[in-house]
Amino acid sequence: MKRFAGMAIGLCLFAASSALAQPPPAGGAAPGAGQRAGGPPPMTNLQIIPKETPREQVVATMQSISAALGVQCNYCHVMEGRGGRNDMASDEKPVKKTARQMMVFARELNEKLPAVVGKAGNETTRVGCMTCHRGLAVPKQLTQVLNEAVNAKGLDSAVAQYRELRAKYAGTMAYDMSESGLIAMAQAAVGADRPDNALVWLNLNLEFYPKSSRTYQTMAQAHQKKNDKDAAIKDLEKAVELDPNNNQAKAQLQQLKGQ
Repeated sequence: MKRFAGMAIGLCLFAASSALAQPPPAGGAAPGAGQRAGGPPPMTNLQIIPKETPREQVVATMQSISAALGVQCNYCHVMEGRGGRNDMASDEKPVKKTARQMMVFARELNEKLPAVVGKAGNETTRVGCMTCHRGLAVPKQLTQVLNEAVNAKGLDSAVAQYRELRAKYAGTMAYDMSESGLIAMAQAAVGADRPDNALVWLNLNLEFYPKSSRTYQTMAQAHQKKNDKDAAIKDLEKAVELDPNNNQAKAQLQQLKGQ
């Protein structure tokens, strides 16, 4: 629910909450009739954000949200640049139309959250665009992205895509680039009876986290799936060597040696 709400605020508040004004009518308008002399025309087509919201506040809101989504204004607005068509108020882009409904949903969710969690409104965590988007227009978990790549293009292509994602997003919140990200991929592969795939992900993980005890521990699971007890024992011994406090790996090692 939180993920969808975050998407709601992220996509729709950026897209639907505001639109810049269309050019003023021929002949202009007198100062005070909705615009400042020599200043920008008034905003039009505000349907979610109150129409009386100051321009500066609307612009600042859009800027912060576009940063959270990792997009530019033309993601939702008609902006073709110099010499092209620029119509910020237009509703022709489907994502902007959908965004309005998502924004309403997110607003209602935040209104209901205090009662759901039994806390006062000022003590309740509110979802926002960064909650889920984390710099991505369409937020997805790393495991989802890589599994889609495996199914569509094969394991080698998925590995290449991971390297590309890591080069682009390392150090950001967009994807889980910690040692846990590929361990999760490997565990899912073991569960799907694909131990060889799991080992590929784990060896890749060791390139970036060579001292990851958990990676070797998960390798033991993959080798056990392949009925390679000796390799599993070596994996667990390495896991314990790297982290003597890994009690789970110790227990698994004792169990394997005792069989």
